[in-house]
Amino acid sequence: MEDERKDGAYGTPQKYDPTFKGPIYHRGCTDIICCVFLLLAIVGYVAVGIIAWTHGDPRKVIYPTDSRGEFCGQKGTKNANKPYLFYFNIVKCASPLVLLEFQCPTPQICVEKCPDRYLTYLNAHRSQDFEYYKQFCVPGFQGNKGVAEVLRDGDCPAVLIPSKPLARRCFPAIHAHKGVLMVGNETTYEDGHGSRKNITELVEGAKKANGVLEARQLAMRIFEDYTVSWYWIVIGLVIAMVMSLLFIVLLRFLAGIMVWVMIIMVILVLGYGIFHCYMEYTRLRGEAGSDISLVDLGFQTDLRVYLHLRQTWMAFMIILSILEAVIILLLIFLRKRILIAIALIKEASRAVGYVMCSLLYPLVTFLLLCLCIAYWASTAVFLSTSNEAVYKIFDDGTCQVAGKTCNPETFASSNESRLCPGAHCQFAFYGGESGYHRALLGLQIFNAFMFFWLANFVLALGQVTLAGAFASYYWALHKPDDLPAFPLFSAFGRALRYHTGSLAFGALILAIVQIIRVMLEYLDQRLKAAENRFAKFLMTCLKCCFWCLEKFIRFLNRNAYIMIAIYGTNFCTSARNAFFLLMRNIIRVAVLDKVTDFLFLLGKLLIVGSVGILAFFFFTHRIRIVQDTAPPLNYYWVPILTVIIGSYLIAHGFFSVYGMCVDTLFLCFCEDLERNDGSQERPYFMSPELRDILLKGSAEEGKRAEVEE
Repeated sequence: MEDERKDGAYGTPQKYDPTFKGPIYHRGCTDIICCVFLLLAIVGYVAVGIIAWTHGDPRKVIYPTDSRGEFCGQKGTKNANKPYLFYFNIVKCASPLVLLEFQCPTPQICVEKCPDRYLTYLNAHRSQDFEYYKQFCVPGFQGNKGVAEVLRDGDCPAVLIPSKPLARRCFPAIHAHKGVLMVGNETTYEDGHGSRKNITELVEGAKKANGVLEARQLAMRIFEDYTVSWYWIVIGLVIAMVMSLLFIVLLRFLAGIMVWVMIIMVILVLGYGIFHCYMEYTRLRGEAGSDISLVDLGFQTDLRVYLHLRQTWMAFMIILSILEAVIILLLIFLRKRILIAIALIKEASRAVGYVMCSLLYPLVTFLLLCLCIAYWASTAVFLSTSNEAVYKIFDDGTCQVAGKTCNPETFASSNESRLCPGAHCQFAFYGGESGYHRALLGLQIFNAFMFFWLANFVLALGQVTLAGAFASYYWALHKPDDLPAFPLFSAFGRALRYHTGSLAFGALILAIVQIIRVMLEYLDQRLKAAENRFAKFLMTCLKCCFWCLEKFIRFLNRNAYIMIAIYGTNFCTSARNAFFLLMRNIIRVAVLDKVTDFLFLLGKLLIVGSVGILAFFFFTHRIRIVQDTAPPLNYYWVPILTVIIGSYLIAHGFFSVYGMCVDTLFLCFCEDLERNDGSQERPYFMSPELRDILLKGSAEEGKRAEVEE
């Protein structure tokens, strides 16, 4: 009676149907309204892209802009040979105005190279250095004015200071010598009014100016590391791809052995990591400065500093030890379930073997996702650079019109120029007050939403395609004779022809949740300075709830897509049937689903760990293929992290095929148990090996659950 009640609570089990032979070929279109909405949204997305490309200008991001709003270093312009931006008085960049408008209230010009010597205008005007000095004056300066007039009109800087280019901007080359701050070989500088000041003032101003661009400087250094190491990064990713492919091929023929080899190798790799951390920890014992705590050191952009601390290696060792212990304990308690999962992986290996082209399908998904990312990123850049150049009045004194917009072409003859003789009309920022500019935030949100929707649609298309192919394998009674020709291409065609609307529906639900999470993150960043604890608590709860909701929707969508691939029903019906089917087999779900996910995770960790260790030893010059192979880097963690993340994505792409195959076979197995009883009239479609171990394992779990009740 209790079994009947459970069946009624979670839908009606499938009945025997002698005509059912797997994925239904004669099916109709589903969720047509969502398909129409998707097509209309894509048309609107293309229109937004065209508008953005018409108004945007990515040069505003790539090239620095001088006081006249002209780009430095852009080919085809008069500043083509002047790639660097030079500030007349870098100390003024410490003004609070910089934090408000991201523009220093000092004249800025494009120069061919940054100054390499200390020189004042007063001294240069009387010497042969004047020709060198003139290249740092405003364009068109002839030098026919007096010294006072030049400094008053801002035609030339009062002083040149040895500088170095950083993020295409000239910053003072500040360094310490025997505890004394110096610029070049100077400890003081002349301010242009005849008095000399301590270099510390310049240092403080430069630090504040550098603080405004610190994130951009870090990004430029990371970009430099990519430019010199991209070749080796690609080689590392190729190694990860070869290892993943080799692992999958071996899994096809030696599934049981490979799973246990994978488990042992993961344990050994983590063990070596613990050993290496311990050796580094003991090596640093007694070294000067190695006992400084991480809290006292604070955040450093050069992460190599942390590797000279014993506390860092102790933290690594503790983390790896905990991970090792957790994996060993899970293996001990899940040893019987692992045997069941291995049987399912063996069956998945046979399915993949008969549909080998399924291993290449992640490349299709990858290319489509790259297309989505490229369109989203280019549209976002063009939208963010759609603003117009805004010029404002800058003045050192108390000019009443300072901060107002101006026209640089007519400023010299305007009333504002007569009211404030010492003021300058120079480029401030990119902005605008038109209706288009006010709608930019909404367009960016729409751009992000469409990216999530299309990316989820691409992933859904891949899941339905693979599920249809593997379902064709399972429901073939005599394998592989009854397997249809080209099952992957047939499933792909059915998905696009009949179920574009259903895929769009599932992707839409997920995209809505994701865009809400993005907005919550944005609000959380804006409210970080608030001291309202209730608001912070509420925001944390909302973020947690929507994270859980996204995970649940992903799980439900994945199983709904499998039902769509088999039966051709609409999204809501498929999601309901899949959910009820899983609830009617909840014990089997608990036995197999997470255990197989755990085994696949170990496989990913093995590949990522192996490639990551190789990349670490290579980029830190611990090993060399040939003499001086590894390139010099600002941060060697940049290529290492890139290789690790890329290796994980590559391994995930290959293992996702197996994951989808296991999920599809499991749902088909549950359907098979409900439809058939193993007799000659109603034979099981599952293989005998899979039937023996799955039914035995399920029976043991059922008895265990009854004993616990």
